[in-house]
Amino acid sequence: MSKIYQIYGQDAHDMTLKLLEASDAVRLVPSGGSVALKPNLVIACTPESGAVTHPGVLSGCIAYFLDHGVRDISVIEGSWIGDDTLRAMRRAGYDEVCRRYDVPFFDLKKDQTRSVDTPIGKIDICCRALEAGLLVDLPVLKGHGQTIMTCALKNLKGCLPDREKRRFHALGLQKPIAALGTALKPRLIVVDSICGDLDFEEGGNPVQTDRMYLGTDAVQIDAYGRTLMGLSPSQVPYIELAEKYGAGSAGFSMKDLIELNHPSDAPKYPAPRGTVAGLTRRVKE
Repeated sequence: MSKIYQIYGQDAHDMTLKLLEASDAVRLVPSGGSVALKPNLVIACTPESGAVTHPGVLSGCIAYFLDHGVRDISVIEGSWIGDDTLRAMRRAGYDEVCRRYDVPFFDLKKDQTRSVDTPIGKIDICCRALEAGLLVDLPVLKGHGQTIMTCALKNLKGCLPDREKRRFHALGLQKPIAALGTALKPRLIVVDSICGDLDFEEGGNPVQTDRMYLGTDAVQIDAYGRTLMGLSPSQVPYIELAEKYGAGSAGFSMKDLIELNHPSDAPKYPAPRGTVAGLTRRVKE
């Protein structure tokens, strides 16, 4: 099984650098290949809201890959249907990071797409995500109104055009998210779990857990995140579906976990209340 590297603290930039160094992440970049960083930028808000990836995660990744000789680095993302990606990018502080390191930001809502075969049929996916030498998934571990939790696999939905995002919701999210994991297999995932909102993907009630972790299997990363949130497999079925479809492995043990510092001061995750998910179910009924 793949190793999961974990670190505790509040400095997202420094924590990201240490995770990448410990895992020797540069080995995953193809010779002469590009690196595309895909954060979670669902809406226009600050990272303190618990909804979007801290800009320090971006800056840590960029600094690491630049220091290791990678020159073709970009940030790619498409916010949710109801928001403007560039407005969200500025609100989260990504514009300053991109200026500082002279790294381009690409709004995937304006990108070309390609149709890719998956276990549930064809899915239209943005070309910049498909063509990256190394796609780096930078999700926030948080709650979600429909799927209870969201992390590495669901973060890939930002690599879809809006028409496909709408279709995913019409299909109920679980199977489409799992299938997308077979078409876009990020080979590096760095999870921002510093202060995610454990009930709602748009934030507003952040929970300070002061943790980040890194892995190379999005399915395993989500299975670990589900355990951290105290959820059962039946509550987040897209993870086992993704394993069934061939996107990765949902199995892990504590022997697979490499702690980079002492966790004694890290708060425990309160169980998600499921308030938003419960309200969503009632509306559907």
